[in-house]
Amino acid sequence: MEYRRLGNTGLKVSRLSLGCMSYGKGETHAEWTLDEKTSLPFFRRAIEHGINFFDTADGYQEGASEKIVGKAVREFSRRDEVVIASKFFAPMGKGENERGASRKHIMAAIDGTLKRLGTDHVDLWQLHRWDYDTPFEETAQAMDDVVRAGKALHIGASSMYAWQFAKALAIQERGGWAKFVSMQPQYNLVYREEEREMLPLCRDAGIGVIPWSPLARGFLAGNRTKEGGGATPRAQGDKFARQLYYRDDDFAVQARLAEVAAAKGVQPMQVALAWVASRPGVTAPIIGATKLHQLDEAVAALAVTLSDEEVARLEEPYQPHPVLGHN
Repeated sequence: MEYRRLGNTGLKVSRLSLGCMSYGKGETHAEWTLDEKTSLPFFRRAIEHGINFFDTADGYQEGASEKIVGKAVREFSRRDEVVIASKFFAPMGKGENERGASRKHIMAAIDGTLKRLGTDHVDLWQLHRWDYDTPFEETAQAMDDVVRAGKALHIGASSMYAWQFAKALAIQERGGWAKFVSMQPQYNLVYREEEREMLPLCRDAGIGVIPWSPLARGFLAGNRTKEGGGATPRAQGDKFARQLYYRDDDFAVQARLAEVAAAKGVQPMQVALAWVASRPGVTAPIIGATKLHQLDEAVAALAVTLSDEEVARLEEPYQPHPVLGHN
């Protein structure tokens, strides 16, 4: 396994991050998420492969994912060997102050996350989405207080507009507060809008990029069809994916991907993941797996190299999309 610095920090992360949204049972996504017993082997296998970077969020199955991540780290590794990333913003209760990026919620959110993980700090704590109801100065100062208290070593952000991220970095700089060191954007062969502004901004500012959904929620693994439904429980019940993908030109990219993969003698998902991992500025794509062979195939994808001609063929069918996934 190859390791890279996360942005301009000294933190070393594996070339792949294991996304933990699939692990833990709750009221959300109950049809395709895995219970604790079924989830734990994925962490053992990931650690065996050299993956040291685990990405979760307090909103994943109402905190159940964080509990499993914490247990897995205690059972299969040492805390100092792994990099735990979590996120906050999603509703964690019915109250008006139990969501978002206000100071009140930030202080409650970090303590809840640490309790569920069973640790005294997270290595990377990320703002899951931009909060239109809270002045960013309030968010920035509160997140800085979390860092100064030693509850988070670094802070990052996830899907937002590039102007918002640039504004956030400027406010943090001006206030002398801890700055975002990473961005977690949606980025894959059928959604490349972040190439316009966000990715160049991150390269210029030395920000680590850890893309979510590098396989387009399974679309690029070939488990979605034009007729609807799919080959897996997640494909059959994932309404969010239908909001993001399923355009005619998305299926054109899917078909081209299958052609390139067949010519190379590898799986389409391996070519799709190799493409994301090789893009300029990308640190570590976040992969999801609900079957162990998917995790093995994802790690093997790191050895897949693409020629300039293959990259051009993969990118040629793409058509511009509306900006999606920021809410």
